[in-house]
Amino acid sequence: MWRSPIPKRLLPGLTVCVVYILAAKLSLRLASVHPSATPFWPPTGIAIATLLMLGPRFWPTIFLGAFLVNLTTAGTALTSLGIAVGNTSEALLASYLVTHFAGGRHAFEKTWNILRFAVYAGVLSTSVAATLGVASLALGGFAPWSQYGLLWRTWWLGDATGALVFAPFLLLWSANPRLKWSGWELLEGVGLFGSMLFTISIVFGPTFHLQMKGDPWTFLCFPFLVWAALRFGPREASAAICLLCVAEVVGTVHGYGPFAGGSTNKSLLLLQTFVAVEAMMILIFAVEVSERRRQERHAKRLAVTDSLTGLANYRLLLERIDTEIKRYGRNGQPFSVLLLDMDGLKKINDTYGHLAGSLALCRMAEVLHLSCREVDTAARYGGDEFALVLPETSSEYAGLVAERISKRLAEDTEIPRLAVSIGIAEYPGDGLTIEYILSAADHALYEAKRQARSVTVPSS
Repeated sequence: MWRSPIPKRLLPGLTVCVVYILAAKLSLRLASVHPSATPFWPPTGIAIATLLMLGPRFWPTIFLGAFLVNLTTAGTALTSLGIAVGNTSEALLASYLVTHFAGGRHAFEKTWNILRFAVYAGVLSTSVAATLGVASLALGGFAPWSQYGLLWRTWWLGDATGALVFAPFLLLWSANPRLKWSGWELLEGVGLFGSMLFTISIVFGPTFHLQMKGDPWTFLCFPFLVWAALRFGPREASAAICLLCVAEVVGTVHGYGPFAGGSTNKSLLLLQTFVAVEAMMILIFAVEVSERRRQERHAKRLAVTDSLTGLANYRLLLERIDTEIKRYGRNGQPFSVLLLDMDGLKKINDTYGHLAGSLALCRMAEVLHLSCREVDTAARYGGDEFALVLPETSSEYAGLVAERISKRLAEDTEIPRLAVSIGIAEYPGDGLTIEYILSAADHALYEAKRQARSVTVPSS
Protein backbone atom coordinates (compact mmCIF):
# COMPACT_ATOMS: atom_id res chain seq x y z
CA MET A 1 0.00 0.00 0.00
CA TRP A 2 1.13 3.55 -0.69
CA ARG A 3 2.03 5.40 2.46
CA SER A 4 2.67 9.09 2.78
CA PRO A 5 6.14 10.03 4.10
CA ILE A 6 4.65 13.00 5.92
CA PRO A 7 3.97 11.17 9.25
CA LYS A 8 7.59 9.97 9.29
CA ARG A 9 8.77 13.56 9.00
CA LEU A 10 6.28 14.93 11.52
CA LEU A 11 7.96 13.86 14.76
CA PRO A 12 11.53 14.94 13.91
CA GLY A 13 10.14 18.10 12.33
CA LEU A 14 8.17 19.02 15.45
CA THR A 15 11.16 18.20 17.65
CA VAL A 16 13.42 20.49 15.66
CA CYS A 17 10.78 23.23 15.69
CA VAL A 18 10.41 23.07 19.48
CA VAL A 19 14.18 23.07 20.03
CA TYR A 20 14.55 25.99 17.61
CA ILE A 21 11.90 28.02 19.43
CA LEU A 22 13.34 27.33 22.88
CA ALA A 23 16.87 28.22 21.79
CA ALA A 24 15.60 31.37 20.06
CA LYS A 25 13.61 32.56 23.07
CA LEU A 26 16.58 32.07 25.38
CA SER A 27 18.87 33.89 22.95
CA LEU A 28 16.51 36.85 22.53
CA ARG A 29 16.74 37.50 26.25
CA LEU A 30 20.24 38.81 25.48
CA ALA A 31 18.96 41.36 22.94
CA SER A 32 19.67 44.92 23.99
CA VAL A 33 19.72 47.13 20.86
CA HIS A 34 16.42 45.68 19.59
CA PRO A 35 14.12 42.89 20.84
CA SER A 36 14.62 40.92 17.61
CA ALA A 37 18.40 41.42 17.21
CA THR A 38 20.70 39.45 19.50
CA PRO A 39 24.46 38.88 19.22
CA PHE A 40 24.01 35.26 20.35
CA TRP A 41 21.89 33.09 18.01
CA PRO A 42 22.37 29.28 18.19
CA PRO A 43 19.18 28.65 16.12
CA THR A 44 21.20 29.34 12.97
CA GLY A 45 23.44 26.38 13.78
CA ILE A 46 20.39 24.26 14.59
CA ALA A 47 18.72 25.16 11.28
CA ILE A 48 21.81 24.50 9.13
CA ALA A 49 22.58 21.21 10.88
CA THR A 50 18.94 20.09 10.50
CA LEU A 51 18.87 20.65 6.76
CA LEU A 52 22.27 18.99 6.30
CA MET A 53 21.27 15.95 8.38
CA LEU A 54 17.61 15.54 7.40
CA GLY A 55 17.52 17.21 4.01
CA PRO A 56 16.15 20.49 2.59
CA ARG A 57 12.59 19.11 2.67
CA PHE A 58 12.53 20.06 6.39
CA TRP A 59 12.66 23.78 5.59
CA PRO A 60 9.02 24.30 6.74
CA THR A 61 10.16 23.34 10.25
CA ILE A 62 12.66 26.18 10.30
CA PHE A 63 10.20 28.60 8.75
CA LEU A 64 7.46 27.80 11.27
CA GLY A 65 9.83 28.07 14.22
CA ALA A 66 11.26 31.39 13.07
CA PHE A 67 7.82 32.82 12.33
CA LEU A 68 6.38 31.88 15.74
CA VAL A 69 9.43 33.21 17.57
CA ASN A 70 9.29 36.62 15.91
CA LEU A 71 5.49 36.87 16.00
CA THR A 72 5.64 36.53 19.80
CA THR A 73 8.60 38.91 20.16
CA ALA A 74 8.11 42.17 18.26
CA GLY A 75 6.52 43.41 15.06
CA THR A 76 3.54 42.23 13.07
CA ALA A 77 2.72 39.08 11.17
CA LEU A 78 4.13 40.73 8.03
CA THR A 79 7.50 41.61 9.61
CA SER A 80 7.64 38.18 11.24
CA LEU A 81 7.02 36.66 7.83
CA GLY A 82 9.93 38.62 6.35
CA ILE A 83 12.28 37.58 9.17
CA ALA A 84 11.20 33.93 8.86
CA VAL A 85 11.87 34.03 5.12
CA GLY A 86 15.34 35.38 5.84
CA ASN A 87 16.13 32.73 8.46
CA THR A 88 14.85 29.94 6.23
CA SER A 89 16.68 31.24 3.16
CA GLU A 90 19.84 31.46 5.23
CA ALA A 91 19.63 27.79 6.23
CA LEU A 92 18.68 26.63 2.71
CA LEU A 93 21.50 28.57 1.07
CA ALA A 94 24.04 27.33 3.62
CA SER A 95 22.97 23.70 3.26
CA TYR A 96 23.04 23.93 -0.55
CA LEU A 97 26.50 25.48 -0.71
CA VAL A 98 27.97 23.20 1.95
CA THR A 99 26.43 20.09 0.35
CA HIS A 100 27.73 20.88 -3.13
CA PHE A 101 31.07 22.49 -2.34
CA ALA A 102 32.15 21.57 1.20
CA GLY A 103 31.38 17.88 1.78
CA GLY A 104 27.88 18.26 3.21
CA ARG A 105 27.41 16.80 6.67
CA HIS A 106 30.97 15.46 6.45
CA ALA A 107 32.43 18.95 6.07
CA PHE A 108 34.38 18.66 9.31
CA GLU A 109 36.53 15.78 8.15
CA LYS A 110 38.84 17.88 5.94
CA THR A 111 40.56 21.20 6.54
CA TRP A 112 39.57 22.86 3.27
CA ASN A 113 35.94 21.86 3.76
CA ILE A 114 35.97 23.52 7.19
CA LEU A 115 37.21 26.73 5.62
CA ARG A 116 34.56 26.48 2.90
CA PHE A 117 31.91 25.86 5.57
CA ALA A 118 33.07 28.98 7.39
CA VAL A 119 32.69 31.06 4.23
CA TYR A 120 29.42 29.59 2.95
CA ALA A 121 27.57 29.00 6.23
CA GLY A 122 29.25 31.56 8.48
CA VAL A 123 29.68 34.54 6.16
CA LEU A 124 27.57 34.40 2.99
CA SER A 125 24.33 32.75 4.07
CA THR A 126 24.09 34.65 7.37
CA SER A 127 24.27 37.96 5.53
CA VAL A 128 20.98 37.00 3.82
CA ALA A 129 19.15 36.60 7.13
CA ALA A 130 20.62 39.81 8.52
CA THR A 131 19.69 41.81 5.44
CA LEU A 132 16.11 40.52 5.15
CA GLY A 133 15.53 40.58 8.91
CA VAL A 134 16.66 44.15 9.57
CA ALA A 135 15.00 45.38 6.38
CA SER A 136 11.69 43.81 7.47
CA LEU A 137 11.87 45.61 10.83
CA ALA A 138 12.82 48.92 9.25
CA LEU A 139 10.15 48.74 6.55
CA GLY A 140 7.55 47.83 9.15
CA GLY A 141 8.49 50.82 11.26
CA PHE A 142 9.82 48.79 14.18
CA ALA A 143 13.45 49.90 13.78
CA PRO A 144 14.91 53.24 12.61
CA TRP A 145 16.92 53.23 9.39
CA SER A 146 19.65 55.13 11.23
CA GLN A 147 20.38 51.99 13.27
CA TYR A 148 20.41 49.71 10.24
CA GLY A 149 24.20 49.23 10.37
CA LEU A 150 24.29 48.43 14.10
CA LEU A 151 21.33 46.05 13.87
CA TRP A 152 22.72 44.36 10.75
CA ARG A 153 26.13 43.84 12.37
CA THR A 154 24.58 42.45 15.54
CA TRP A 155 22.22 40.17 13.60
CA TRP A 156 24.89 38.93 11.21
CA LEU A 157 27.54 38.23 13.86
CA GLY A 158 25.04 36.41 16.09
CA ASP A 159 23.99 34.18 13.20
CA ALA A 160 27.58 33.63 12.06
CA THR A 161 28.73 32.50 15.50
CA GLY A 162 25.69 30.24 15.80
CA ALA A 163 26.63 28.60 12.51
CA LEU A 164 30.34 28.23 13.30
CA VAL A 165 29.96 27.03 16.90
CA PHE A 166 26.75 25.01 17.13
CA ALA A 167 26.39 23.49 13.64
CA PRO A 168 29.74 21.61 13.91
CA PHE A 169 28.75 20.29 17.33
CA LEU A 170 25.40 18.96 16.09
CA LEU A 171 26.81 17.47 12.88
CA LEU A 172 29.79 15.76 14.51
CA TRP A 173 27.83 14.26 17.39
CA SER A 174 24.87 13.16 15.25
CA ALA A 175 27.29 11.27 12.99
CA ASN A 176 28.93 9.49 15.94
CA PRO A 177 26.87 9.87 19.13
CA ARG A 178 28.36 6.95 21.09
CA LEU A 179 31.37 7.39 23.33
CA LYS A 180 33.90 4.63 22.77
CA TRP A 181 36.38 5.70 25.40
CA SER A 182 38.58 3.37 27.38
CA GLY A 183 38.80 3.71 31.14
CA TRP A 184 41.83 6.00 30.91
CA GLU A 185 40.21 8.09 28.19
CA LEU A 186 37.09 8.51 30.32
CA LEU A 187 39.23 9.60 33.26
CA GLU A 188 41.11 12.04 31.03
CA GLY A 189 37.85 13.39 29.60
CA VAL A 190 36.45 14.04 33.06
CA GLY A 191 39.69 15.76 33.98
CA LEU A 192 39.61 17.87 30.82
CA PHE A 193 36.07 19.16 31.15
CA GLY A 194 36.25 19.44 34.92
CA SER A 195 39.41 21.55 34.87
CA MET A 196 38.03 23.62 32.00
CA LEU A 197 34.84 24.39 33.94
CA PHE A 198 36.94 25.32 36.99
CA THR A 199 39.05 27.70 34.89
CA ILE A 200 35.95 29.20 33.28
CA SER A 201 34.45 29.85 36.71
CA ILE A 202 37.60 31.75 37.67
CA VAL A 203 37.91 33.81 34.48
CA PHE A 204 34.18 34.47 33.89
CA GLY A 205 32.89 34.19 37.45
CA PRO A 206 32.40 36.68 40.28
CA THR A 207 35.10 35.38 42.64
CA PHE A 208 38.12 36.99 40.97
CA HIS A 209 36.21 39.53 38.93
CA LEU A 210 38.19 42.56 40.06
CA GLN A 211 41.49 40.83 39.34
CA MET A 212 40.39 39.46 35.95
CA LYS A 213 38.55 42.49 34.57
CA GLY A 214 40.37 44.27 31.77
CA ASP A 215 43.14 41.67 31.42
CA PRO A 216 43.40 39.04 28.65
CA TRP A 217 42.77 36.12 31.01
CA THR A 218 40.39 34.53 28.54
CA PHE A 219 43.42 32.84 26.93
CA LEU A 220 43.65 30.65 30.03
CA CYS A 221 40.77 28.65 28.52
CA PHE A 222 42.47 28.16 25.17
CA PRO A 223 44.81 25.30 26.25
CA PHE A 224 41.79 23.17 27.17
CA LEU A 225 40.48 23.44 23.61
CA VAL A 226 43.91 22.43 22.31
CA TRP A 227 43.90 19.52 24.77
CA ALA A 228 40.49 18.34 23.51
CA ALA A 229 41.58 18.63 19.87
CA LEU A 230 44.93 16.93 20.39
CA ARG A 231 43.88 14.05 22.61
CA PHE A 232 40.32 13.34 21.49
CA GLY A 233 39.36 14.82 18.11
CA PRO A 234 36.95 17.20 16.33
CA ARG A 235 33.84 15.83 18.02
CA GLU A 236 35.05 16.40 21.59
CA ALA A 237 36.68 19.69 20.57
CA SER A 238 33.33 20.95 19.25
CA ALA A 239 31.71 20.07 22.59
CA ALA A 240 34.42 21.97 24.46
CA ILE A 241 33.92 24.98 22.17
CA CYS A 242 30.14 25.01 22.77
CA LEU A 243 30.60 24.70 26.53
CA LEU A 244 33.13 27.51 26.57
CA CYS A 245 30.96 29.72 24.35
CA VAL A 246 27.86 29.36 26.52
CA ALA A 247 29.82 29.90 29.75
CA GLU A 248 31.59 32.97 28.36
CA VAL A 249 28.29 34.48 27.19
CA VAL A 250 26.64 33.94 30.58
CA GLY A 251 29.61 35.43 32.41
CA THR A 252 29.88 38.42 30.08
CA VAL A 253 26.16 39.21 30.32
CA HIS A 254 26.49 39.33 34.11
CA GLY A 255 29.44 41.68 33.81
CA TYR A 256 32.22 39.21 34.53
CA GLY A 257 35.29 38.36 32.52
CA PRO A 258 37.71 40.20 30.22
CA PHE A 259 35.04 41.08 27.63
CA ALA A 260 32.69 42.81 30.05
CA GLY A 261 32.70 46.57 29.75
CA GLY A 262 30.61 49.21 28.08
CA SER A 263 27.28 48.10 26.65
CA THR A 264 26.17 44.47 26.80
CA ASN A 265 25.73 44.34 23.04
CA LYS A 266 29.25 45.64 22.35
CA SER A 267 30.74 43.20 24.87
CA LEU A 268 28.93 40.25 23.33
CA LEU A 269 29.88 41.27 19.79
CA LEU A 270 33.55 41.35 20.80
CA LEU A 271 33.19 38.00 22.57
CA GLN A 272 31.40 36.36 19.64
CA THR A 273 34.07 37.50 17.19
CA PHE A 274 36.72 35.93 19.40
CA VAL A 275 34.73 32.70 19.84
CA ALA A 276 34.01 32.30 16.10
CA VAL A 277 37.68 32.64 15.14
CA GLU A 278 38.71 30.39 18.01
CA ALA A 279 36.22 27.71 16.98
CA MET A 280 37.50 27.54 13.41
CA MET A 281 41.13 27.41 14.49
CA ILE A 282 40.52 24.60 16.98
CA LEU A 283 38.40 22.55 14.58
CA ILE A 284 41.02 22.82 11.85
CA PHE A 285 43.71 21.79 14.32
CA ALA A 286 41.61 18.84 15.52
CA VAL A 287 40.99 17.64 11.95
CA GLU A 288 44.67 17.89 11.07
CA VAL A 289 45.63 15.89 14.15
CA SER A 290 42.98 13.25 13.43
CA GLU A 291 44.07 12.98 9.79
CA ARG A 292 47.68 12.50 10.81
CA ARG A 293 46.68 9.78 13.25
CA ARG A 294 44.69 8.02 10.53
CA GLN A 295 47.70 8.15 8.22
CA GLU A 296 49.97 6.81 10.94
CA ARG A 297 47.56 3.93 11.66
CA HIS A 298 47.31 3.20 7.95
CA ALA A 299 51.08 3.19 7.55
CA LYS A 300 51.47 0.96 10.58
CA ARG A 301 48.83 -1.41 9.23
CA LEU A 302 50.56 -1.56 5.85
CA ALA A 303 53.87 -2.33 7.58
CA VAL A 304 52.46 -5.50 9.16
CA THR A 305 49.75 -6.51 6.66
CA ASP A 306 49.86 -8.29 3.32
CA SER A 307 48.37 -5.89 0.80
CA LEU A 308 46.61 -8.57 -1.28
CA THR A 309 45.01 -10.85 1.32
CA GLY A 310 44.80 -8.53 4.32
CA LEU A 311 46.50 -11.14 6.49
CA ALA A 312 49.51 -10.51 8.67
CA ASN A 313 52.77 -10.34 6.73
CA TYR A 314 56.05 -12.12 7.44
CA ARG A 315 57.24 -9.41 9.81
CA LEU A 316 54.14 -9.60 12.01
CA LEU A 317 54.25 -13.40 11.88
CA LEU A 318 57.72 -13.40 13.44
CA GLU A 319 56.59 -10.93 16.10
CA ARG A 320 53.62 -13.10 17.07
CA ILE A 321 55.75 -16.25 17.30
CA ASP A 322 58.25 -14.36 19.46
CA THR A 323 55.38 -13.19 21.68
CA GLU A 324 54.15 -16.77 22.10
CA ILE A 325 57.65 -17.97 23.00
CA LYS A 326 57.79 -15.34 25.75
CA ARG A 327 54.28 -16.30 26.89
CA TYR A 328 55.41 -19.92 27.19
CA GLY A 329 58.16 -18.73 29.52
CA ARG A 330 55.47 -17.28 31.81
CA ASN A 331 52.68 -19.88 31.76
CA GLY A 332 54.30 -23.03 30.29
CA GLN A 333 51.51 -23.47 27.71
CA PRO A 334 52.67 -24.80 24.30
CA PHE A 335 51.60 -23.30 21.02
CA SER A 336 51.49 -24.58 17.46
CA VAL A 337 52.43 -23.22 14.06
CA LEU A 338 50.83 -24.37 10.81
CA LEU A 339 52.45 -23.82 7.42
CA LEU A 340 50.11 -24.18 4.46
CA ASP A 341 51.01 -24.41 0.79
CA MET A 342 48.35 -24.03 -1.90
CA ASP A 343 48.50 -26.90 -4.36
CA GLY A 344 48.62 -25.97 -8.02
CA LEU A 345 48.64 -22.16 -7.84
CA LYS A 346 50.93 -22.02 -10.89
CA LYS A 347 48.47 -24.16 -12.83
CA ILE A 348 45.64 -21.82 -11.83
CA ASN A 349 47.64 -18.82 -13.06
CA ASP A 350 48.46 -20.56 -16.35
CA THR A 351 44.91 -21.78 -16.95
CA TYR A 352 42.72 -18.98 -15.64
CA GLY A 353 45.10 -16.01 -15.51
CA HIS A 354 46.92 -14.19 -12.75
CA LEU A 355 43.80 -12.35 -11.65
CA ALA A 356 42.15 -15.68 -10.87
CA GLY A 357 45.32 -16.68 -9.02
CA SER A 358 45.16 -13.53 -6.89
CA LEU A 359 41.49 -14.19 -6.15
CA ALA A 360 42.41 -17.75 -5.17
CA LEU A 361 44.88 -16.40 -2.63
CA CYS A 362 42.14 -14.16 -1.22
CA ARG A 363 39.75 -17.12 -1.03
CA MET A 364 42.40 -19.02 0.89
CA ALA A 365 42.80 -16.10 3.29
CA GLU A 366 39.05 -16.04 3.88
CA VAL A 367 39.05 -19.76 4.72
CA LEU A 368 41.80 -19.16 7.26
CA HIS A 369 39.79 -16.35 8.85
CA LEU A 370 36.75 -18.60 9.16
CA SER A 371 38.78 -21.44 10.65
CA CYS A 372 40.62 -19.40 13.31
CA ARG A 373 39.90 -17.97 16.72
CA GLU A 374 40.29 -14.26 17.40
CA VAL A 375 43.52 -14.93 19.32
CA ASP A 376 45.06 -16.82 16.39
CA THR A 377 47.23 -15.13 13.79
CA ALA A 378 46.82 -15.93 10.10
CA ALA A 379 49.66 -14.71 7.90
CA ARG A 380 50.86 -14.88 4.33
CA TYR A 381 54.23 -16.55 4.61
CA GLY A 382 55.23 -15.77 1.04
CA GLY A 383 54.05 -16.56 -2.49
CA ASP A 384 51.48 -19.32 -2.21
CA GLU A 385 52.38 -20.22 1.39
CA PHE A 386 50.43 -19.23 4.50
CA ALA A 387 50.97 -19.65 8.23
CA LEU A 388 48.83 -19.94 11.34
CA VAL A 389 49.97 -19.28 14.91
CA LEU A 390 47.70 -20.99 17.45
CA PRO A 391 48.36 -19.81 21.04
CA GLU A 392 48.05 -22.35 23.87
CA THR A 393 47.36 -25.13 21.37
CA SER A 394 48.86 -28.59 21.18
CA SER A 395 49.74 -30.30 17.92
CA GLU A 396 46.73 -32.61 18.32
CA TYR A 397 44.28 -29.71 18.39
CA ALA A 398 46.23 -28.00 15.61
CA GLY A 399 45.62 -31.13 13.55
CA LEU A 400 41.88 -30.61 14.00
CA VAL A 401 42.23 -27.05 12.77
CA ALA A 402 44.14 -28.32 9.73
CA GLU A 403 41.38 -30.84 8.99
CA ARG A 404 38.79 -28.07 9.30
CA ILE A 405 40.66 -25.96 6.75
CA SER A 406 40.99 -28.86 4.32
CA LYS A 407 37.31 -29.68 4.72
CA ARG A 408 36.22 -26.11 4.02
CA LEU A 409 38.30 -26.06 0.85
CA ALA A 410 36.92 -29.42 -0.27
CA GLU A 411 33.35 -28.19 0.25
CA ASP A 412 34.00 -24.99 -1.73
CA THR A 413 32.54 -25.51 -5.21
CA GLU A 414 33.85 -22.28 -6.69
CA ILE A 415 36.06 -22.63 -9.77
CA PRO A 416 39.00 -23.07 -9.73
CA ARG A 417 38.95 -25.59 -6.92
CA LEU A 418 41.51 -25.12 -4.17
CA ALA A 419 43.55 -27.62 -2.18
CA VAL A 420 46.27 -27.21 0.39
CA SER A 421 49.08 -29.15 2.04
CA ILE A 422 49.69 -28.46 5.73
CA GLY A 423 52.60 -28.98 8.07
CA ILE A 424 52.37 -28.62 11.87
CA ALA A 425 55.01 -27.88 14.49
CA GLU A 426 54.56 -27.50 18.25
CA TYR A 427 56.60 -25.35 20.58
CA PRO A 428 58.74 -26.37 22.44
CA GLY A 429 58.72 -29.99 21.28
CA ASP A 430 59.71 -29.24 17.68
CA GLY A 431 62.04 -26.30 18.29
CA LEU A 432 63.06 -23.68 20.84
CA THR A 433 63.59 -20.70 18.52
CA ILE A 434 61.62 -18.99 15.77
CA GLU A 435 63.92 -20.42 13.12
CA TYR A 436 63.68 -23.99 14.41
CA ILE A 437 59.92 -23.99 14.87
CA LEU A 438 59.37 -22.64 11.35
CA SER A 439 61.90 -25.08 9.96
CA ALA A 440 60.09 -27.98 11.66
CA ALA A 441 56.73 -26.87 10.24
CA ASP A 442 58.33 -26.44 6.80
CA HIS A 443 59.79 -29.93 6.97
CA ALA A 444 56.40 -31.35 7.94
CA LEU A 445 54.78 -29.48 5.05
CA TYR A 446 57.06 -30.90 2.40
CA GLU A 447 56.83 -34.33 3.96
CA ALA A 448 53.07 -34.03 3.54
CA LYS A 449 53.51 -33.09 -0.09
CA ARG A 450 55.90 -35.94 -0.69
CA GLN A 451 53.60 -38.51 0.86
CA ALA A 452 50.49 -36.90 -0.75
CA ARG A 453 48.82 -36.44 2.62
CA SER A 454 46.93 -33.35 3.74
CA VAL A 455 48.50 -33.18 7.21
CA THR A 456 51.78 -34.37 8.68
CA VAL A 457 52.81 -33.79 12.31
CA PRO A 458 56.57 -34.08 12.85
CA SER A 459 57.75 -36.30 15.65
CA SER A 460 59.42 -34.57 18.57
